[in-house]
Amino acid sequence: MKRLTRYDKTICTLAFMFFILTLFSFLFLTSSFVSADTSVTATATVQVGSACSFNSVVNSAHAATIPSGTNQSDIGQTTFTIVCNDTGGYSIYAVGYSGFEVGNTKLLASINGALNSTYDIDTGSNASGTPSSWAMKLTPGTNLTSSNILNGYGSYSIVPSSYVKVATLVPSSTPVSSSTLSATYRVNIAATQPAGNYNGKVRYVLVNPATNVPNEPHTCASNKICYWPNAGDMTSGGVGVVDSMGDQSITSSNTSATLWASNFKRPGYGFAGWSDAYDYVVNVGSESNPDAHIYGPNEDITFTAGQYSATNGGLSLYAVWVKSEGNLQNWNGCSSLGQGKVTALTDQRDSDVYAVAKLADGKCWMIENLRLDAADSRVASLSQGFGGVFAGLADPETANFSSSTTANSLYYSGTQSGTASIDIGTANNPGYRMPRYNNANTASPVANMANPYSENIYNYGNYYTWPAAKANTDNMTNATSSNSGTTSLCPFGWRLPTGRGSGDFGLLSNSLGGYRIDDVAQEMNSSTTPTGAAMSKIFRSFPNNYVYSAIISGTSLANTGGGYYWSATADSSSTTYVFSVQSTYVHLNTFYLHKYLGLTVRCVIGN
Repeated sequence: MKRLTRYDKTICTLAFMFFILTLFSFLFLTSSFVSADTSVTATATVQVGSACSFNSVVNSAHAATIPSGTNQSDIGQTTFTIVCNDTGGYSIYAVGYSGFEVGNTKLLASINGALNSTYDIDTGSNASGTPSSWAMKLTPGTNLTSSNILNGYGSYSIVPSSYVKVATLVPSSTPVSSSTLSATYRVNIAATQPAGNYNGKVRYVLVNPATNVPNEPHTCASNKICYWPNAGDMTSGGVGVVDSMGDQSITSSNTSATLWASNFKRPGYGFAGWSDAYDYVVNVGSESNPDAHIYGPNEDITFTAGQYSATNGGLSLYAVWVKSEGNLQNWNGCSSLGQGKVTALTDQRDSDVYAVAKLADGKCWMIENLRLDAADSRVASLSQGFGGVFAGLADPETANFSSSTTANSLYYSGTQSGTASIDIGTANNPGYRMPRYNNANTASPVANMANPYSENIYNYGNYYTWPAAKANTDNMTNATSSNSGTTSLCPFGWRLPTGRGSGDFGLLSNSLGGYRIDDVAQEMNSSTTPTGAAMSKIFRSFPNNYVYSAIISGTSLANTGGGYYWSATADSSSTTYVFSVQSTYVHLNTFYLHKYLGLTVRCVIGN
């Protein structure tokens, strides 16, 4: 074996050191790579909405061939299955519904193939030897007992001519997953009853929570449009509709009318519009009337001259409500909401609920005006804490304001880190106050609701200066001309819509078939307005629901024949572009107003 020389030993030593260094470097690099924090923490959040469903299964048909002079019980059976995850429970109401007429308790006679009301069979004692009559009975099933059946309907009883509560279940603490009950009928046929077919219906309505009452049809005086709250009253646990409205007068020669905006508020529900069917169900349509309509709160409707005159009676319109299915803050349900469909969401800052729709532009819009207000005592001790800048609401609510006053204002309390809290009554620097109006601080209060522009109209929401709408702490006299950040008074995750033709309002108009944006540069320099009255009606129609919310100017509500909405796009240090709906046009292009005026706010989410 060759003896290693000093030179060879040196080479070996260097080679070994290079190997060790290379190995160390590899291990070091490898160690650095594998020890990096590559872990991922994923949080799945599921929000379960409050819901009650009511389904029926016909176990045996409610049909029988019965000889005259016969008394027969248990004509068929229908089982109802109720699934209700709300601890508020449910109640079931029943009413006669023959011929799709609420309150009709008869079995309608068809003799020799033709209806003949002479031989209709009414509800009654159904005892043998009495005139022909029929009755209904409910039998408790799963998770129900006889005590849950009310008003004698555990035995055969007459079919009610108005809504009567026939069953109820109120869980003491936890919801009942499901319950069942069944309905059967009994009939007595007098010997004088002619041969033929006799058909009648009972309508069953589930309401939730159990303290609610069902919607009912109402009559309206001739030459009137009557507005009905359509969800019970405040006498049953405070769950019904608050406030009231008068009747709108029309003449026998009228062929159209602009509907009044709603003054009704229902806790836990958003307002979707008016319907001429009391049982209209949003996203589904009327369950009993295929000709039913739903209208926006300020929509123009047309009718035949004299249609609502003395001969026919007036027009009854019913509020259409949508129950809250979650929270507005950081809402991620827009992508799954169908085009033109409506949901309702709760603003956690004051527990107010807004109807929300995916409109023609593919974005989700609040279809009610923002109502954030210091008048609600629930706001006083609420911390924002939802990750976005929040402007607190400040008293006093004592007077109207101009560009130089500080009353009726919004202000920041705390930092702009998302943890700002509301601290009503704390004196803050007036330079950081952002004036806003509420309806109580407009013109003198109206004694009744016969005025469509009363300050109490709930649909109009609150009125805010532009800095208030932007949640911008700039002094009113020193507001910047640029779109200073993305903050707004909208719930976190939502935003104040951008203005001008190429912004959110313009793209919505484009999607609705209005002003086309073929050349953005040309459009931005154009003073042309979109198409006229037809486009205005579209914006005021369901589900867009824009209203003639007017402007607060000085100490009064001005320009009541139009709706004015702030955009996020400023024009100068003193003016901002606005979206305006007038009776004969829609303005979304070069129209701007002073930032100290009081305008309404709509919020949008989505790209």
